[in-house]
Amino acid sequence: MYLTLMGTVVIAMIVAYASERTGFTHNGVIPSMIICIGGAFLFYFVRIMFGFGFHSHGLNAIVSAVGALVIVPTRWRK
Repeated sequence: MYLTLMGTVVIAMIVAYASERTGFTHNGVIPSMIICIGGAFLFYFVRIMFGFGFHSHGLNAIVSAVGALVIVPTRWRK
């Protein structure tokens, strides 16, 4: 469980960095990482408590990080 949580954080940070470098978001690297990690934590704990999610923990982390970046509005988004 602990390794899954740390892997979720690492995957969320990679997704945040990649989204900033490709131009998907314009939040800045650190704010995007905070948003992605928050979304990944939320989805991770929802999966533990209620059992919702995909079969793969890595896929859960990727989907939740991208979803958090899409949902959270920013002032720079057009």
